[in-house]
Amino acid sequence: MYSVCIVGKTKTKFNDQPFPYHSEIELEIATLTNLGSGLGRVALPGETEAKWVVMVPFTLPGERVRARVFRNHKNFSEADLVSVLTPSADRVDPLCPLFGRCGGCQYQHLAYSAQLDWKRRQVAELLQHMAGIANFPVAPVVGSPRHFNYRSKITPHFNPPRGDAPVPIGFLRQGTRFDIVDVPQCPIATEAINERLAAVRARVHAQQATYVRSATLLIRDAGGEVTTDYDAVVTECVGDTKLHFLARDFFQNNPFILPAFTAYVRDQAAASGARFLVDAYCGSGLFALTAAPAFERVAGIEISESSVRFARENAAANAITNATFTAGDAASLFAGLDVGFIPADTAVIIDPPRKGCDEPFLQQLFAFSPRAVVYVSCDPATQMRDLKNFLTAGYTLTAAQPFDLFPQTRHLECVLTLRKP
Repeated sequence: MYSVCIVGKTKTKFNDQPFPYHSEIELEIATLTNLGSGLGRVALPGETEAKWVVMVPFTLPGERVRARVFRNHKNFSEADLVSVLTPSADRVDPLCPLFGRCGGCQYQHLAYSAQLDWKRRQVAELLQHMAGIANFPVAPVVGSPRHFNYRSKITPHFNPPRGDAPVPIGFLRQGTRFDIVDVPQCPIATEAINERLAAVRARVHAQQATYVRSATLLIRDAGGEVTTDYDAVVTECVGDTKLHFLARDFFQNNPFILPAFTAYVRDQAAASGARFLVDAYCGSGLFALTAAPAFERVAGIEISESSVRFARENAAANAITNATFTAGDAASLFAGLDVGFIPADTAVIIDPPRKGCDEPFLQQLFAFSPRAVVYVSCDPATQMRDLKNFLTAGYTLTAAQPFDLFPQTRHLECVLTLRKP
């Protein structure tokens, strides 16, 4: 039997149906949700069939657990894990002593090979339930070369002090929106970040009396060079390509998998037979520049003018002469393309924010009607929502390849390849 520390919940306006507050129940865990929680079903009083869904974080499929209910919804309940009565064969000891309290990781108790299996399964289920594509052969997840010490940027938070005691500096406590767990070391962050973290924490503690609001720190590791300056220019190498950008700018935070990740995106775009490439959310040029050798001409489009400036500088620094970058207006992203970019001979890479593509962007993309689209997403749920629009617009899904850029967490990147018949 495994004993587990319960994350405390506050009883406010509690709905006591079907379970009174802090009722303890036993159940079998059947599956994992895309949020990383275990899902099981129990029979309610007077019923013989186990239909009522109960979500229990930090549990695994096949386990029998004891859980304590802290919230009832209309169709399901949420519960804290009290103990694992029958553990899964895939259960492992978490590396981090804060696992289960810190909300940053969901899967440190799950063997890494099993993490990859479940992430592939979740992509397949989302394809079926959200996009209506059943039995699509989702490729095995490409695992990260590093399972720990891979994250090249962290953003610890802290609240203003309430006394003289050192403020907690870390990440949100599991299941809360404001409570912060103190994190002296983070095992998914790179070694260089953890070496700097102690000094950063000491500086904040020495100055904490001056803080009157909550604050977020930034610690970024670029090839072993660590900075805490939001405006510092950092360099990341992806294979032979060197990319400069501001420390505060978005950039994929697992550099160890990026060569395989960008190569796959490039190869999928090139396999369409397109001669030209458009990177529609190009940022500082990650996909555009790593793919440029496979195309006659490449055009990067980005709303942020500062990112476009870095993309141009990165092209020059890498002696890439067939790529141009434009700061595009959100209302007319494709209007500025040179006439040489014939849609039927063009592939488009899109890597939108977590919320996915908005309707105006999709309308522009479909009006341009490229031969192929390689859709990169950090949120497969919004990606599958958008996929339905691609199918309606006449595109066919030809490949689904997940990448595990975020080991030990529920997050993943998924690359969908879409082509016009």
